[in-house]
Formats: sequence, structure tokens, C-alpha cells
Amino acid sequence: MQKNSSYYKKTKFACYYTFLAMSSAFSLPPILFLTFRQMYFISYTLLGTLVLTNFCTQLIVDLIFSFFTKYFNIQKTIQIMPLLTSLGFLVYAIVPTLFPQYAYAGLFSGTVIFSIAAGLCEVLLSPLIAAIPSKTPEKDMSLLHSLYAYGVVSVVIISTVFLKIFGNENWMYLTLFLAVLPIISSLLFFTSPFPPINISGNSSNTTVKQNSGLFLCVICIFLGGAAENAMTNWISSYLESALHISKTLGDILGFTMFAVLLGLGRTLYAKYEKNISTVLLGGMFGATICYLIAGLSPIPLLSMLACILTGLCTSMLWPGTLILMEEKFPNPGVTAYALMAAGGDLGGSVAPQMLGAIVDSVSTSSWAETLGNKLSLTAEQIGMKTGMLTATIFPILGVIILIIIKKTFAKR
Repeated sequence: MQKNSSYYKKTKFACYYTFLAMSSAFSLPPILFLTFRQMYFISYTLLGTLVLTNFCTQLIVDLIFSFFTKYFNIQKTIQIMPLLTSLGFLVYAIVPTLFPQYAYAGLFSGTVIFSIAAGLCEVLLSPLIAAIPSKTPEKDMSLLHSLYAYGVVSVVIISTVFLKIFGNENWMYLTLFLAVLPIISSLLFFTSPFPPINISGNSSNTTVKQNSGLFLCVICIFLGGAAENAMTNWISSYLESALHISKTLGDILGFTMFAVLLGLGRTLYAKYEKNISTVLLGGMFGATICYLIAGLSPIPLLSMLACILTGLCTSMLWPGTLILMEEKFPNPGVTAYALMAAGGDLGGSVAPQMLGAIVDSVSTSSWAETLGNKLSLTAEQIGMKTGMLTATIFPILGVIILIIIKKTFAKR
């Protein structure tokens, strides 16, 4: 018997709530980077490695689940998935608190666990929403993905207020609070009906895999993911360390507004849905300008505004490249989507890790100290600015790749 959309109303709500709750797996760690550095003396390189671990774990989960779907019970996996997030946050908070000498091991282990859940969320919730009968399926899907950005806004505001009132040394209680939220997701899924879900794909992937155009799209989403996540993971630390903007102001006006513009850009495109190639090219070019201003401007307020506007510029780089791929390759199949997800996750992991390594390397160099003395900046500030300028390479290459993509498909 065919069920109508009202029958799955609670299921749809569970998906929306879960995307909000799971956003903490991405947004909380960067907020705590400086706290971990100060309390546990963890280097920027190792902090960047946590981001690398997050995305690489998701990448592995994406690929495994895409190619071996038949070995999983989809409904049970979705129901248990949020509990993995809670478990990861528990390890993340408890191990450094009880065993500070093993703080990094706890942070690393917790990251792996909640990143598995984040990868499953990325793979399973979109097809679940798509399987629910609806008169406006595109609107439902757009809303689902927009909620990630708005979830980031909520986490940043809650975290900033909490740390301001109770102090950075009590960060673990904030993490424990966020660990409770996914439990609600699990309860919702356990008490909600599930529609039949088809995630096997309908088309032959052989032609798609052999097409060089797909390879260009994978490179494009790699660069888009890198341009977005380099700022996402370092904006909090950059505003505080490099620009000497207070953590409260930086997180509320900086990180929060970045996330708001990230969600707003996706919401606006969902409404107008026009000229994705132009939108992508404009986003890459705009991100290039923003990174240059953020790294070079001597005016802290102007640098902060550039960091914030990066959210709008990069908002469509990841989902927009998927749309571009769908336009060029109708019915691409699961393998194509798996490759695109792998490219985006790889870009989102490489960029923050690279920035962390550059900041550490430059901050301890003699030339950074010399240049800092001339500019009245610390060596760490020089390192941060150098890292931000280096990130410019991703949107610059993105512009080049998009031009190549346009020419490649124009010939065909």
C-alpha cells in the first residue's frame, strides 16, 4: 500500500533534526583548537591532523558504504548512526579530562568515532529524504543540506556563550551536552516509519568512469571542498591569534556569520536555480579575493569581513559541483557520486592540515620573526597570515579547472 507524505512526517523531521545535531561534529573542534593548544600543548600540525582524520574517515565510510551497500541493514544503520556521534563525543571529552597525558589520543579516537557517524549521515540521509513521498522533493533536499550551515550557527553561538560564562577550561561539559543531542535523533528514528530506500543507482557507470569530464569534476569538488573547509576550520583561530579579535566577538560575528552566509548561498540557489557554471566561477573568484584580503590586509576589521564573505563565496562550490556533474552526466550512478564525495572529502581534509603545517613551520622560522618585527606582528601572526595566503591556491586552481571544464564540454 502506497503511503502518503504525512505518514512519514516524523521521519522527515528526524532527518532534519539529525543534520542539525550532526553539524557539531564539524563545527565544535575548530572552536576548541586554541583551548587544546593552551591546555594540552598540542601543535597546530596535530590539530590540523584531527581535521584530516575527520574527513579521511568520512571518505573511507563513503566509499565502503557506496560499494558494499548490500551488506548493510539500511534502517538499523540509520537508527544506530547518531549513537556513534554521542560515543565519539564522550571519548573526546572524557579521555583528555581524566588522562591529560593522553589528551591527543582521546581527541583522535573520539574524532574517528564521530566521523564514522558523520560519513554515514552524508551517505544515508539524502536518499532517505528522496525516498519519502513529496510534492516538493527538490525543496526538501535543499532544506536538508542548508540545515548543516544553520546547525553550525547554533553550535557556534551555544559554544561561545558557554565558554564565555564558564571558561575554556570547562570545554568538556559543553562537549558532553552536545553528545546528548544525537541520542534524541536515534530515538526519533527508532520510532519513525521508513520508506523503501533505493541507493543502488540506475545507470551504467562504465561510460561515466571512462569520461575525462568526470575526472575534471572530481578535481573541481576537491578544490571547492578545500576552499570552504580551510576557512571553516581555521577562522576561529585566525581571528583570535592573527587579528587579536576576542574569541567571543570572533566566534559570534566571524564564525557564525560565515556559517549564515554559507547556508544563505545554498538557500538562494535552491530558490533560483540558474547558471551553475557562472555561480561556481564567481564563487571561486570571490573566494580568491577574500583569502587575499584576509591574509594581506593590515586592518583587522577588513580581514574579518573577508573571512566572513568567504562563506557566501564558497557556499555552492561543493553542492554546485554535484549539480554541474548531474547536468553533464545525466543519471551518473553511485560510482560517480562516490568519486565526487571522495574528492570533496579529500579537499576538505588536505587544506586544513596543510594550513596547520604551514603555520607551525613559518611561526618557528627566523624570517617570520624578522618580518614580524618590521610589521609589529608576532611570528605566530606571520605564520597564520602565510597559511591564509597559501589557501588562496585552491580557489585560483578552481577558476582554471572551471574554465577547462567549460572548454571541454563546449567541444562536445
